[in-house]
Amino acid sequence: MRKPINGANGPSSKARARRMATVTLIPGDGIGPEVIEAAVRVVEHAGVQIQWDRQIAGATALKTVGNPVPDALLKSLRQTGLALKGPLETRVGEGYRSINVYLRKTFNLYANLRPIQSLSGVVTRFHDVDLIVVRENTEDLYAGLEHQLVPGVVESIKLITARASTRIARFAFEYARRERRQTVTAIHKANIMKLSDGLFLKCARQVARHYPEIKYQEQIVDAACMRLVTEPAAFDVLLLENLYGDIVSDLCAGLVGGLGLVPGANYGDKGAIFEAVHGTAPDIAGKGVANPTAAILSAAMLLDYIGETTAARRIRAATSAVLKSGRVLTSDLGGRATTAQLTEAIGAVLQRDGNHRGADQP
Repeated sequence: MRKPINGANGPSSKARARRMATVTLIPGDGIGPEVIEAAVRVVEHAGVQIQWDRQIAGATALKTVGNPVPDALLKSLRQTGLALKGPLETRVGEGYRSINVYLRKTFNLYANLRPIQSLSGVVTRFHDVDLIVVRENTEDLYAGLEHQLVPGVVESIKLITARASTRIARFAFEYARRERRQTVTAIHKANIMKLSDGLFLKCARQVARHYPEIKYQEQIVDAACMRLVTEPAAFDVLLLENLYGDIVSDLCAGLVGGLGLVPGANYGDKGAIFEAVHGTAPDIAGKGVANPTAAILSAAMLLDYIGETTAARRIRAATSAVLKSGRVLTSDLGGRATTAQLTEAIGAVLQRDGNHRGADQP
């Protein structure tokens, strides 16, 4: 994957505005094509031109070309360095390994970032939730190092390295500094896994010393889960190993209304893949009723990455305005709107906002 086009290593904002980004588009399985198409529509409504290179993966690719990770997909990702991806089917206890994990490891997308924020109009027992989950993406039990010792006995190896632990800790603290966050909390089980989680904590502590303006704290994962569902305001940026991060990020999504509302991104030094964090939802696939909010907000994160920050802010504001009105909500939010109706409602707000902005210009 190529050099990322954001931050200090990227071109100027004017240069980014002149360049049409090419992004690999992976619709995915189940409801993936529906919500990803909604995200593409909203990006168009925001006035951003992107050249989408459409590729298939997962169960769709297996049925079509006999390979869940086609060579064409890998070639596209190496060329673009960017992707917007829908959910991919991963069978439980059988079949091919997780394509999500495979792509993250193949392109060294070591940092998974999920912003967990309350949205106006979405009713939950919690208010003003504002958490950032930073999850290490390449090792831990998800390294896939497991084998059968003898029939009926299987061993799975938890791999934790100083290199990966230091790298993800630095990512979390850099993010906290850039976004003016106050606290980074390392989540662990070092009371039991003293060597593996102990190494993770040791690396986090070493990194924390270089960021004296940010408060560093630690919490055992089970206690953290209990505290998250009773006092989420006690946390700011959460730093986790791979498995804990997967579980805790979904728990946190429940605080703000569910997985249909939470965006996600996987970052590496040379590229990124943006994706909704929910599954394929085969029970409603093809019915046109899936909530596209998570995919739309993931697309907004993609726009931030390529320098289209104004458009990203407008998409978030338009999405919030539609949800806050309560008139166009999908069934998971207590409404009756279809995927297309919610998408077009967000698009209408963007167009109206764009017209007003244009009228104010000399």
